[in-house]
Amino acid sequence: MQVWYASYGSNLARDRFLCYLQGGRPPGATRTYPGARDTTAPADDRPMTLPGEVFFAWESPTWGGGIAFYDATATGTALARAYLLTEQQFADVAAQEMHREPGEDLDLTTVLDEARHDLGPGRYESLHLVGELDGHPVLTFTTPDPVSLQRNAPTRPYVETIARGLRESHGLGAHAITDYLTARPGAELGWDAAQLLAVVSAALR
Repeated sequence: MQVWYASYGSNLARDRFLCYLQGGRPPGATRTYPGARDTTAPADDRPMTLPGEVFFAWESPTWGGGIAFYDATATGTALARAYLLTEQQFADVAAQEMHREPGEDLDLTTVLDEARHDLGPGRYESLHLVGELDGHPVLTFTTPDPVSLQRNAPTRPYVETIARGLRESHGLGAHAITDYLTARPGAELGWDAAQLLAVVSAALR
């Protein structure tokens, strides 16, 4: 079975996401990813909007600041990019997001039946079924507890990566991207609109 993985943070940028499949270190990150058992590129990718909200929180050892999480229960719209993967590839991507070694398959029965499956307490260990596209389920993962996770502003490299991904996937310009990022909870802890616009504009050049 194939599944769509709906990304909403740094994985909006295709070259960054491919590090989860093919291995490597994204620009601005401190972590090198081993990659998936199957390094084949995604069969397809599409822009998506999800019901809910993206926010910035935690202190990422990879990026040095807040990173994106998804709150499926919040009101609003989250911009996403869906990649069409095999179940095995999705399991290996999820493992690396959970700071585990890839190599074990995931049982998707619970999330497909109940729309949510909490695998553990870690930052990205809550699987969510967020829709269907071309007959395949659309899955993502986030924190099991969006309310209590400490909000934190993202670093410049993380902002740059998301900006490139939003342009690639949704065709947005610098001002639209800035408006979107400025409205994400947590961003205001380290950025104002003018600062974000300068960083976003430079990233898109």
